[in-house]
Amino acid sequence: MCTNKAGFKTVTSSFAPNSTAIVELKPSYNIPVVLAIAAIPLILVQRWIGFTVMLFGLFLMFQTLTLRLQFTATDLDLYRGEKLIRRFPYQEWQNWRIFWNRVPILFYFKEVKSIHFLPILFDPNTLKTCLEERCPRI
Repeated sequence: MCTNKAGFKTVTSSFAPNSTAIVELKPSYNIPVVLAIAAIPLILVQRWIGFTVMLFGLFLMFQTLTLRLQFTATDLDLYRGEKLIRRFPYQEWQNWRIFWNRVPILFYFKEVKSIHFLPILFDPNTLKTCLEERCPRI
């Protein structure tokens, strides 16, 4: 496994010469940090709302620390540590979108049987690049 100039890990497969490199996205702490900071004044004004926002920010911080997304040649894989949690094959994808390009906060993709919304807890630029390369929008 190597880290390239953009700062994300890449793994190449030696047994499949035409395969695309595996790209693991770097974590992005932007959303959890903003929520945690925004919760401080909210706690002073509306205690329950502030604590709720703080808990959500801390939950997203934990998710950012523990989850990893890897783009392979055929799938988007979700890992918690070294354990594969879920595999999303590109062939089942119908559409994807990143909401609010200037400040990306939400990633949406639709599979044949389900819809997924994920907060952007990963490098949004690399996420968009990998999506455009491996799963062009219809």
